[in-house]
Amino acid sequence: MITKTILACVAACAVAAPAFAADKVELIYSDTVSENDIRTTTLREAFGGCLGDEFEFKSYHGATLFKQGTEMTAMQRGNLDMANLAIFDFYNQIPSTSILGTPFLFRDYEHMRAVYDSDVLDEMLAEIEEKAKVKILAFPYIGARHLGYVGEERIMTPADLDGVKLRMPPGEGWQFVGSAMGASPVPVPFTEVYTALQTGAIDGQDNGFPAVRSMKFDEVINHIGKTAHLIAANEFTISMSKWNSMTEAQQAKVQECADNFEAALDQVTIDQEASLEADMVANGIDVYSPDNAAFQSHVIEVYQNSDYSKDWPAGMIDAIVAVGQ
Repeated sequence: MITKTILACVAACAVAAPAFAADKVELIYSDTVSENDIRTTTLREAFGGCLGDEFEFKSYHGATLFKQGTEMTAMQRGNLDMANLAIFDFYNQIPSTSILGTPFLFRDYEHMRAVYDSDVLDEMLAEIEEKAKVKILAFPYIGARHLGYVGEERIMTPADLDGVKLRMPPGEGWQFVGSAMGASPVPVPFTEVYTALQTGAIDGQDNGFPAVRSMKFDEVINHIGKTAHLIAANEFTISMSKWNSMTEAQQAKVQECADNFEAALDQVTIDQEASLEADMVANGIDVYSPDNAAFQSHVIEVYQNSDYSKDWPAGMIDAIVAVGQ
């Protein structure tokens, strides 16, 4: 009887073992960018394709799974594993992060990448993990943000933005960027910007050339002022609960693939910026350089006199500026 029981157990275990070995780490990801955006293709190839057979990566796009601005809460509640966040998504829980959303903080792409590759932000990243319960795996570059709008005249200085209805993403931090630039900010979800431009609900938006093309904003705007006020990188994140559920080897693989995605999207974005600008000029859009010195001095003064700057860690602005000099 005992022998039969043992044999039955061995047989059952033999059947169960392959099933257990076949279990994969499921990663559910949400993004606001559309299915046809090159960022989606790059994500699936450079991150999803890098993970290997031990993982099952499922990405949802166009805000079809979670609306813009709700992703971090979904991760904190255990309803979502990964997301593409903006720095202002962290503001309410970690106010000091607003420093990274300050216009004209970075000189150019090289400066931005050098800062994120340094140890300057280590304490802030640790605070995000502790308080927001998400881990930032990478900061993939999505392009310098410029003023793209419908109008008769060029916008050259902050004074020219007076009364201009400028779409900014929902959220207090994003709205303040628009105000600091001199505009009247209007919160509009990313997926609704095209229609808002068409109907005149907004006069303009601020996105880089790749996003303008992927969302077809260049069909409904006639000017792009190259302010490059934000050298924009998203926060490629994973919930701490999902991260902590993985083995060290699995964590290392996810981080490796996140780094791979960051490098791939950086290059895609840089290549696109140059080619798309030329293409939009050829298609009749007025692409020009505003008085960016006037914008910079105005914006920095507004931020320094605001409540945002009181949350900035002492000495961090100087430390960021000093990187690469």
